[in-house]
Amino acid sequence: MWHVHRGAANVWILGSISPLPRDITWRSKQVESVLESSSQVLVQKPIEISIPRILWMLIADRKVLMVGGGKRLKDVLPPELHARFAAQRSKVTGDKDKWERYRPIIGVAFLQQAAFHQVNLSMRLDLGAALRNLAKKHGVRIEEIKVAGVSDMLEALKTMPPATERICVEASLSTVESGLPRLVDRAQAWASGNVERLESTPELKEVDACRNALDAGKGAFDVIGRIRQTWLDNIEKYLRSPGTTIAVVNLDMLLERGGLLDQLRAKGYEIDAP
Repeated sequence: MWHVHRGAANVWILGSISPLPRDITWRSKQVESVLESSSQVLVQKPIEISIPRILWMLIADRKVLMVGGGKRLKDVLPPELHARFAAQRSKVTGDKDKWERYRPIIGVAFLQQAAFHQVNLSMRLDLGAALRNLAKKHGVRIEEIKVAGVSDMLEALKTMPPATERICVEASLSTVESGLPRLVDRAQAWASGNVERLESTPELKEVDACRNALDAGKGAFDVIGRIRQTWLDNIEKYLRSPGTTIAVVNLDMLLERGGLLDQLRAKGYEIDAP
């Protein structure tokens, strides 16, 4: 955990990553020790999608999620990208038409999830939920931070330029093709608290390119920028008065150049690394 402080104000930030191995064990001893003197924990508000909400999305926003116009993925992806997609799809399913009706960024997301499953990685492990349970155990107040909801994601998809979508499709394909061992290594480094190892195994350059393209978005499309600013505002709120707070924040958002830790340092807060 990173310790951000000024005077008697303390915020401990626990960096979270995803995906994680399904059988990973998180050692929570340090967190529980800090919880004993904490007044609140800050966690992201879960994105809850009910069955009626899913049906509404499929009906009202089908054009956002699907290719449309009677076309398939192979009709809208460049041949080289679709060939890569099809090659990886054949490794996770025998259905040659699977995900062909979805728009590129959605279809490749399903492919990536299936590839994660094959190497025992899961996107379902929620560090925020684990911290909620620990906070309840210790009687510590829980504050949920709403960073993005279903409507935000749908609006971002509606306004995402085709060039950005293609960059992110390439990033997901590169992850499936060659990035899975790196993700497993990062997860193991996270589990053991090895920050140096995490920093020496950054995301693939294609993933960085996708993040940079998303970061350059405007309006509803600027999801990452708004998430980063929301966390910065909430962390600073608790650095203005005495007390101890724990927050769970995406690790890459913390460590990236110009990310949350860099912004907090620039504002004059002291930061002790794990």
